[in-house]
Amino acid sequence: QVQLVESGGGLVQPGGSLKLSCAASGFSFSIYAMSWYRQTPGKERELVARITSTGLRTNYGDSVKGRFTISRDNAKNTVYLQMNSLKPDDTAVYYCKAVRDWDLREYWGQGTQVTVSS
Repeated sequence: QVQLVESGGGLVQPGGSLKLSCAASGFSFSIYAMSWYRQTPGKERELVARITSTGLRTNYGDSVKGRFTISRDNAKNTVYLQMNSLKPDDTAVYYCKAVRDWDLREYWGQGTQVTVSS
């Protein structure tokens, strides 16, 4: 059974940090590119960061460049999102997604809430 389980969300003050994790199981994690998306009510899901299957290339949404870092540990089947200098506009549900490059098969996690507020 395929599972993507996000964790690490919560309430943090502006300027603070959080590290999200997404633990994968039930598929060959190391051959999937991984991404983090976020969504707020009434808005489309937005790409936050993406990392290739090997971890050699990353890309980021403009709003998080320089503040967020995506990484992965293929030995632990886990992808991470380190979020620094958090702003209230970063408040959203954060989802991880796995995509297989050659056929675009994809899986989504259930999401974790991040709230940035004083």
